[in-house]
Amino acid sequence: MDTQPSQQAEQERIEDVYRNWHGGAALARYAWHRPEILQQVAARARGFADLLSCTVGPDLSSVQVLDVGCGTGGFLRQMIDWGASPANLTGTELQKDRLDHARRYTAHGVRWHLGTLDALPPASYDLVTALTVFSSVLDPALRHELATQMWRALRPGGWCLVFDFRYDNPRNRNVRKVTRGELQEWWPGSGQRYRSLVLAPPIHRLLAVAPYMVSELLTALAPVLRSHFMYVVRKEE
Repeated sequence: MDTQPSQQAEQERIEDVYRNWHGGAALARYAWHRPEILQQVAARARGFADLLSCTVGPDLSSVQVLDVGCGTGGFLRQMIDWGASPANLTGTELQKDRLDHARRYTAHGVRWHLGTLDALPPASYDLVTALTVFSSVLDPALRHELATQMWRALRPGGWCLVFDFRYDNPRNRNVRKVTRGELQEWWPGSGQRYRSLVLAPPIHRLLAVAPYMVSELLTALAPVLRSHFMYVVRKEE
């Protein structure tokens, strides 16, 4: 089956969604200084640090990283802060304005690629990541194709890492949850680790005025209220 027309249509849909959303009133809910956003960022950083240190290892200086759908480059800047060499990092993105922002505010040496993964060399990366990327792709066949391209780019013995939504958002038809079944179907590797984290945003916003430990305690005691997950899997050698 020729997926090119549907892939183009899906890419255009995603671009249109981001154009309408980026800079709009909804963006204010994700402002960096909001208490719930600060807590979410901290929870993500703890999760990434734990998973990376026990997979690719605590020394990131020689790890070759491909961040798919890198957005404005935040994750790659975090990797540099933790010791990754900019020359070993590659970010891909479909939105030119987001890639321009990433290039402008990230250390010199990172490689940037506008477009899909087709042109990237196979079996070249120790770590391939996709953070809230799959939930933006609604077509199951195109999700599977993206997963296949990521697996192709990964070296044997390397790790694939995904951060995304556990649940559908009834108020946003432009995203769809990613299930554990999908993850295991896409990447039949070893050493899988799956963990849920981050309170669902509507709940987190309600608790923003409460003491910090209230949301931390609720996150720990009520896993069902965690809206996101992290998943890593190793490509066998």
